[in-house]
Amino acid sequence: MLQFEAWKKLVVILITVLGIVYAAPNLMPGNDDTGGGFLPGQKINLGLDLQGGSHLLLRVEMDVVAQERLEAIAETIRQEFRARKIRFSGLDVSDDEVRVQLRKTDDSAAAKQIFADFNRDFDIVDESPDYRIAFNEIGLTTLRTQTLEQSMEIIRRRIDPDGTKEPVIQRQGAERILVQLPGVDDPEEIKRLLGRTAKLTFQLVDPSMTAQEAMDRGRTPPGSVLLPSDSDDGQFYVIEKRVMVSGELLDTAQASFDQNNRPAVSFTLNATGAKRFGRVTGANIGRPFAIILDGKVVSAPTIQSQIFGSGQITGNFSVAETNELALILRAGALPAPLIVMEERSIGPGLGADSVAAGQIAAMVGLALVIVYMIVSYGLFGLLADIALAVNVILILGALSAIQATLTLPGIAGIVLTMGMAVDANVLVFERIREELRRGRSVMAAIEGGYKRAISTIIDSNLTTLFAALFLYIFGSGPIKGFAVTLSIGIATSLFTAVMVTRLLIIIWLERKRPRQLVL
Repeated sequence: MLQFEAWKKLVVILITVLGIVYAAPNLMPGNDDTGGGFLPGQKINLGLDLQGGSHLLLRVEMDVVAQERLEAIAETIRQEFRARKIRFSGLDVSDDEVRVQLRKTDDSAAAKQIFADFNRDFDIVDESPDYRIAFNEIGLTTLRTQTLEQSMEIIRRRIDPDGTKEPVIQRQGAERILVQLPGVDDPEEIKRLLGRTAKLTFQLVDPSMTAQEAMDRGRTPPGSVLLPSDSDDGQFYVIEKRVMVSGELLDTAQASFDQNNRPAVSFTLNATGAKRFGRVTGANIGRPFAIILDGKVVSAPTIQSQIFGSGQITGNFSVAETNELALILRAGALPAPLIVMEERSIGPGLGADSVAAGQIAAMVGLALVIVYMIVSYGLFGLLADIALAVNVILILGALSAIQATLTLPGIAGIVLTMGMAVDANVLVFERIREELRRGRSVMAAIEGGYKRAISTIIDSNLTTLFAALFLYIFGSGPIKGFAVTLSIGIATSLFTAVMVTRLLIIIWLERKRPRQLVL
């Protein structure tokens, strides 16, 4: 245990130097970019409770999702009936169910084959020739779960496209989502990003009836719907309900300019979307089609030729609006609108007080540990204190390197690891004392102390590390922050106890070669 090869010394020195380099920016005033050149300069990210930020509680409009799902099923049934030449006198969505009325009872068998595809999530009431299709409990539960998970993922993509802001996005109950964004003191910024559902679809314009005729008659042709223009010109369009291509098949979207140098959004479809778009546009040359965003027609150009994988969305956009729209489209469409139930801004003042209190707690804890180790173990206690300082530096450096978010529980984890960092040294020193009492020489006592303590040190740290890993896996928010700092602290404390302290003791032994040791 007292043999320390040159390469091991080099590794210890290198890791310590890297820890100092990464931790140094956190001790310097100024912006995050303090490293300059080849040196890292990123500081530790502070959580909402330390630097303030925005807090939003959102409710997902599940009723809208259910209604859209039922309308989609009704449209599917309509298309299947037409394909199989099943005549019906009624097909609509009302009272949270799809109602189907066949003209002939003879078509019931064929209709039931179509309805069979919906058996898993829906209850089908057979009142032949009439049928009612409604969500069952399994279907509603599945829909809520899928909608919440999808909404949370889309929210994450919109507010943190680069993955650097470390937002807290948590499910609250069956229909609510908690969003906390550190460093953003204006909730309106988040609300603007989340305010648009951003459902993009490409649909054909119905040529059988003009918008004015539809408004005069008070109805649209079967399979079509009347939609307003996105502009304020009061124009309407009769649009076929069948979707040519949806925004789910979007590959990329970015702000650009059209041929008239007006702000626009250029988009590219993926392979599936390009193939489908090319097939539909090739079969409908000369017909107008609509680009629809959140239920409004952005533009309705005429198909001049077959279109494959790319295009532009033009309108009365500013440059900022096109950048925001491109970001929203890249992130994907929300499955349902979000309603803000609660919003508040948390100022940095409370966070500053928390940081100051955490610093005081850490300094007091560190001072007490240093004094105790020196009083209890003398020179060896001082060496352990030096290793403890290295341990704190390594923790700060690791948090900066991986850009982890530090919260109040995280500070608690750092303070906790200070005690754990010297615990391994205490085990070693007590074993050395036992060896000295047995009358062994200084070298033999230190060698035996390390050999007897090493397995206990590894076992105790591993059990704590497993607990921290489970906290990270099954916890959320601040619990994860605590688990991260605790895990890093365990790894660094094990390194400093087994490597740093032992190296310092070996250096002292090589220089002093003591015949006696008072411990």
